[in-house]
Amino acid sequence: MEVRLEYMMPREVEEAKAACPTLYIPMGTIEWHGLHNILGLDTVKAHELCIRAALQGGGLVHPPLYGGVGGLSEPLTFIIDPEDSLDAHTLRPWLERLCAEAKRNGFKAVILLTGHYGAAQQIAVRDTAVRMTKLLDIPILGTPEYFLALDVGYVGDHAAYFETSIMMHLFPDKVDVNRLDKEPYQGVGGRDPKKFAKAEDGKTFCEAIIKRLTHLAWNMPSWDEPTRLQFLRAEQALVDRQMTLTGPNQAIWTAWRNIGNGAFKQYPELLTSGKFSEIIALTETL
Repeated sequence: MEVRLEYMMPREVEEAKAACPTLYIPMGTIEWHGLHNILGLDTVKAHELCIRAALQGGGLVHPPLYGGVGGLSEPLTFIIDPEDSLDAHTLRPWLERLCAEAKRNGFKAVILLTGHYGAAQQIAVRDTAVRMTKLLDIPILGTPEYFLALDVGYVGDHAAYFETSIMMHLFPDKVDVNRLDKEPYQGVGGRDPKKFAKAEDGKTFCEAIIKRLTHLAWNMPSWDEPTRLQFLRAEQALVDRQMTLTGPNQAIWTAWRNIGNGAFKQYPELLTSGKFSEIIALTETL
């Protein structure tokens, strides 16, 4: 079964869209992820998660976007919008156009999944989703993939334990921790992947993400207007909280200060169970 839009015949697209009219749009960037990981890690990770979710629960997958906000100051990194650029002059209009085209082509829900998650990237993607939900009158979720697995302990890192474990599960032939020598590893942020990364942990994280994606893709197109508006208010509250905590000094990571302590771990279950008012209350824990 094919779910990748670019490989499908028109009849196949129409049949799949009739069954589940949700479009996944995965994205990331080309960026250094240590000597042990591929440069496209963020994007291929998000793309594969969307493919597996679509295969399990329906929906179609748009070709992945290689380009985002910022990136490490390391070799072989393509920075499209400057780091910490909340304006995201390239990414935002790109996503807005894709969302508008998704609706024009008959999709009734969109999931923007970013595997690249600098703070500005996360805010730009979620804020764009909120804006386009308002303008297009269809539900659009914009989120980093790890926000859908916070309750199983996946809180994000850069090319360290979490991302490397996921790669070991999704693409075992594209990661080799033996290429690492001794800490500190260039461009790696988080727990030592050579000591701690495990394919079985990556499987746990991926299964949680795919479960939530599958549920959302199947249900979002059938949300009535009150449900869509409640969802919109919750996602708007999260964006507002993130941007408010950034403050005048542009301390852009402030809203993530408690994520690693489990402050927001209820989010994925609240999102998929439609308890949107509780998400609004939860934003105060950031």
